[in-house]
Amino acid sequence: MRKILTLLFTLSLCVTAVAQNANYQKAVARYKNHQVTATAVKTTHRAAVSKDQVTRGTLTMRQPAEVGIVMDGGQDALLMRGSEFTMTQKGKKHTTSSKSNPQFATFQAVFESILSGGAKDISRLSDLTMRQNGDQLVLTITPQATDKKSLKRMMFTSFVLTINTRTSQLQSLRMNEKAGNYTEYTFSNFQFK
Repeated sequence: MRKILTLLFTLSLCVTAVAQNANYQKAVARYKNHQVTATAVKTTHRAAVSKDQVTRGTLTMRQPAEVGIVMDGGQDALLMRGSEFTMTQKGKKHTTSSKSNPQFATFQAVFESILSGGAKDISRLSDLTMRQNGDQLVLTITPQATDKKSLKRMMFTSFVLTINTRTSQLQSLRMNEKAGNYTEYTFSNFQFK
């Protein structure tokens, strides 16, 4: 009986994963062969500060692997060009790559998959989970540390992307940090060119 229950549970997990992957494929198909622009609103939450900081800007996505979120006239930006990442805060640039900083490897793979219209398979990424919540598909990337030193150096504890499966729009990107702090980008007014 126990073996049958285990088999049924495993089968139900496989069916759920296949359905979620099909929903993902359908939701991101629109991104293939398109340049995407959208309005971006950035909310910076610090647990020790009572009021969140909110700024406005733009999101631009281009194949094969370019994503740019530019806020406050370029004083604040998050840029991905292939494996290279640049974060600008108050005009000061910080750069890294997914090769030297593995916490960004799955982040890069997910955005490359979105921009390829789902052609790049992300279903086997060990630090990625996908769940359906109504019309929203929530992708959570939880970077894994290989040792204590890597764990201390991690800027983010997780990345959460929400895609509307009806409209194919990336609704939000939330980057969770330690101690309850986070940065969340919400997107609207999408244009697929």
